[in-house]
Amino acid sequence: MRKIILGLLLGGLLWSCQVQRTIIDKPIVFNEERIALTKEYLLQRYNLEQDSPEIEPKMIVLHWTALGTLEDSFEAFYDIKLPNWRKYVSGVSGLNVSTQFLVDRDGTIYRLMPENYMGRHVIGLNHCSIGVENVGGTDNWPLTKEQLKSNIWLVKYLAEKYEIDYLIGHYEYTNFEGHPLWLEVDDGYRTEKTDPGIDFMKKVRKATKRFNFKPVPSKK
Repeated sequence: MRKIILGLLLGGLLWSCQVQRTIIDKPIVFNEERIALTKEYLLQRYNLEQDSPEIEPKMIVLHWTALGTLEDSFEAFYDIKLPNWRKYVSGVSGLNVSTQFLVDRDGTIYRLMPENYMGRHVIGLNHCSIGVENVGGTDNWPLTKEQLKSNIWLVKYLAEKYEIDYLIGHYEYTNFEGHPLWLEVDDGYRTEKTDPGIDFMKKVRKATKRFNFKPVPSKK
C-alpha cells in the first residue's frame, strides 16, 4: 500500500510539473498608426526599410516593469505614443514602449501584441528580439517564484517555435555593441539597466540549458 501511495504522489508531482501553461491575449493598441511609427523607428534607428513591422526573432530579452500591478504595467504599454512626446524634437521617436509578453505576479502570461512584430523594449536589438516583461522588480515587489516558472515555460515555448540564438537579461544588452545584431545608429543613446536581476537569469538559463543558447558576448 505504501508503494502505491508513493507512486501516486510521484505521479502527481510529475503531472504537475508538466501542466501546460496558457497564454492569454490582452492586446495593446497596435493599429495602423502604431504600425507606421514602428516602421519609422526601424528606419530611423536601424536603417531598416520595411513594408511591415515584422521581425525575425533571434533573441529573447527578459525584463521587469518596476511597477507593482498588472494594471499599471499594462497601461504603460497600451498607448501608441510615449507620454509627453513632442513631435518637434528632431530624431526622437514618439513610438511608445511595448513588449510582446507581460507576466503577472501570479505567473499568468499575457500576450500584448503579435509575437513577430517589433516591440520597443531594448535599445539596439528591438529588430531581432522578443521581450518578456515581469510585473514588479522593486524591493517592495520582488519577482516571484511563479513568474520564474512562467518565464522558463515561455522561453521554452519561444525557443521551440523560433530560431532563437540568445537569451539575455535587459542588463546585458550593451554587451552586443559591435555585434552583427546590434543596429542602433546613435552612439549616445544608452540607458543603464539591472532587470530582471542576475539571480533570476541564472535560474532561467539553468532550466533552459538544453537549447544551447549562444553565450552573451563579453564587453570590450
